[in-house]
Amino acid sequence: MNIDFDKNSDGLIPAIIQDATTKKVLMLGYMNQEAFDKTQETKKVTFFSRTKNRLWTKGEESGNFLNLESIKNDCDNDTLLVMVNPVGPTCHTGTDTCWKEENTSSFGFLTELEAIIKDRKDNPENKDSYVASLYRKGINKVAQKVGEEAVEVVIEAKDNDDKLFLDESADLLFHYLILLQAKGFTLKDIEEVLKNRH
Repeated sequence: MNIDFDKNSDGLIPAIIQDATTKKVLMLGYMNQEAFDKTQETKKVTFFSRTKNRLWTKGEESGNFLNLESIKNDCDNDTLLVMVNPVGPTCHTGTDTCWKEENTSSFGFLTELEAIIKDRKDNPENKDSYVASLYRKGINKVAQKVGEEAVEVVIEAKDNDDKLFLDESADLLFHYLILLQAKGFTLKDIEEVLKNRH
């Protein structure tokens, strides 16, 4: 790995710290060659602390280490992306990240969709909502819809119409998210099962 520690006069380059599992950005620190080498050697992320003017291993006092998974440098060779498995909160204030957000998995738009579905479940009186109407009909109807959509996906998989296959796949996933909420679960629960199997 070619890293340009000489680009800045102080020999420091930014190190962006990202959770290897959740992909959340946890913090930003700075490394010099010595900090980089120590991180590689110990597999515990070490920075050069500008306030302490010395090497500082995250967690050396708190025990909240950042266990190294991998390091990549950017296209200019002057910034590092450090993937870690954090032990405890990352920020000195006690929060998961230095941006005061929880370090939880996000599935992008699917996480937003889950939140909308949960709102419809929690507010079934919404007469204009298809999801709320399904919840009013009960778990059997919700499960039946998942079964119907699954059969339609199988049928479309055997044909050559990609658009219909993707449309039916989206319908299946949508109704499955509704069923998960009906049973009190989320994609995070499914992710945990898959991770444990892996």
